[in-house]
Amino acid sequence: MNKHVDTRPYSGWERPEPDEAFVRKHNPDDLDEWRQLREQTAEIAIANAWTKAEVTRRSSMKDGTFSQWFSGSYPGVLANVNRQVRVWIDAVLEAAAMPALPSSPSFVRTRIAVEIGQTLQWAQMTADLVIITVAAGNGKTIACRHYKATHPHVYHATISPHTRTVHGMLVELAAELDVFEANPARLTRAIGNKLARSGGGTLLVVDEAQNLVDDAINQLRHFSDIYQCGIALVGNEEVYSRFVAQVKGRSYAQLKRRVGKHLKRQKPYAEDIAAFIAAWGVTEADSVRLLTGIGMKGGALGQIDKTMKLASMIAIGEEREVTVKDIEAAWKNRDVEDIA
Repeated sequence: MNKHVDTRPYSGWERPEPDEAFVRKHNPDDLDEWRQLREQTAEIAIANAWTKAEVTRRSSMKDGTFSQWFSGSYPGVLANVNRQVRVWIDAVLEAAAMPALPSSPSFVRTRIAVEIGQTLQWAQMTADLVIITVAAGNGKTIACRHYKATHPHVYHATISPHTRTVHGMLVELAAELDVFEANPARLTRAIGNKLARSGGGTLLVVDEAQNLVDDAINQLRHFSDIYQCGIALVGNEEVYSRFVAQVKGRSYAQLKRRVGKHLKRQKPYAEDIAAFIAAWGVTEADSVRLLTGIGMKGGALGQIDKTMKLASMIAIGEEREVTVKDIEAAWKNRDVEDIA
């Protein structure tokens, strides 16, 4: 017995004839639009190798609604579903027509990245508490993520204004460390045990640490003291200055005593700006000079990155290489001179 094999590039998108009740229920204009939309939906799905479940998810439709609509058995108001499918198709076609967004260079081994890595390694090897205060846009978070990706037993949690309290921070740490403890009273110990579990050599990097309240930072000191793990407080200058400005208070004294190393850098190194520009593939002298000036502003390498992305979009749209005029136009269009 011969078995039929479907040799089409993607099966499952056959368009059956609609139910008679479906045809009788809906007006001819809605039915004509439905046939066109169904054909477009199938073509898009086949071209992208999407299943019906994937199209349902992407179009934000209910599973039963899309299935009935596509098969020609939907009992509701056809015009409403047609409208939803049309919006989705337009969005897909618009996205396909847009040029790909230029991506930032992968990790660049800048001087500040090396210094951050060395500071994190010190904390991890000695189970010490370190503070890293580097101005925004110099790549401190990227450097921390790279260190985590290339070293075992490293955890990286980011604090927001909503997780600044002791409990909020503990919840964030539990998520990063994969600690599951329903009893809040036991959460601190559960996190501490996880940090101590590796038998030494554990590092907890707490990013955006300037958001933490004083008691939360003191809790981190407690983790380092009791569970012998490295702690790195990473953020802006407030992380450190808020404590050195105070001369009273037991918690401040304990913290200052426990800080093993403080890495501070408020302006980018010239060599880091040059390395980052080179990572973007920019070599033309005028372009390098302009980007160097942009990199010296507040936001540093981040300013270069955002400007080059916009400049690249301009050039890609015209199918050519980025020029200094593109960079000038991108910087002007970003309109951040006053806040840089």
